[in-house]
Amino acid sequence: MSKIPVWFDTDLGVDDAVALLVLARLPQLELKGISAVAGNAELHRTFENARNVCHLAGIETPVYPGAKHPLFVPLHTAPLVHGINGVGEVELPSSPAIRETIPAWDALYEAAEAADGELQVLAVGPLTNLAIALGKYPKLKTLLKRILIMGGAAKGGNVTPAAEFNIYGDPHAAQAVFRSGISVVMCGLDVTMQAYLTPEEVDGIGAHGTPVCRFVRESNQLALSFFERLNGPGLCCHDTCPVLFLACPELFSGETAGVYVETRGNLTLGKTVTDLWSDRQFPQQNVFVVLDVDRDSFAAKVRELLLQY
Repeated sequence: MSKIPVWFDTDLGVDDAVALLVLARLPQLELKGISAVAGNAELHRTFENARNVCHLAGIETPVYPGAKHPLFVPLHTAPLVHGINGVGEVELPSSPAIRETIPAWDALYEAAEAADGELQVLAVGPLTNLAIALGKYPKLKTLLKRILIMGGAAKGGNVTPAAEFNIYGDPHAAQAVFRSGISVVMCGLDVTMQAYLTPEEVDGIGAHGTPVCRFVRESNQLALSFFERLNGPGLCCHDTCPVLFLACPELFSGETAGVYVETRGNLTLGKTVTDLWSDRQFPQQNVFVVLDVDRDSFAAKVRELLLQY
């Protein structure tokens, strides 16, 4: 069976790192490229983080620099969860790989052309790089098979009562992606808050003793403390959800819906407005909204893949 070609677009913080490490161990996926964007931390940090995590894990895929700031709103980072440096204040060895200078949107377009319509994008940060790529290359929407995002929420939010961090980080870019006509899978807070590792499971991964497994445990201590203050059940692996949805869709369930992004409201900026439970439906049902996950099977798969390092 041929592998699925994928592109990983990331504002590499601690949950992005776990997602990338899981992705690289899934035999059915072929990682064609990685692009960095500002989000959890500034671009110079997320770009280096992506390069350094790849170096730590022996991932030889090139990393391309993307957008330094959102399209029209100020940049908001997340040091309380990811630390100032984006990886929980862990200092990673610097990658010796060639420092790519091709912009993320150009590299993505080249990869999409080469994949003959089969490339799928895993986008786990603000969607600025994708929006720029779609604006620069109108043909791109015919070349991408699907975009799977971590972002949004059918109910609630985390950066505001209405909005999730990645969509709030660049609502105009998110709206461009949702309106592009490309098939979209949305793994929002509805499912990602269910997709967690318990503190004991995180410690068990770290106890495996390899550099990658120790990094996973050590880099996520700030995030664990953050979720504990919110009375959460453990470490939410937000960004791993679209990765495992692509490889193991049987672990998840959801519904197709119309989804659009609020870009003007003062109280609701960045809200992903869905018609899942509405009498009035949007004209287009453009997104598969993932709503549930088999938590135990999800956690077991994450542990299985990380323990291969």
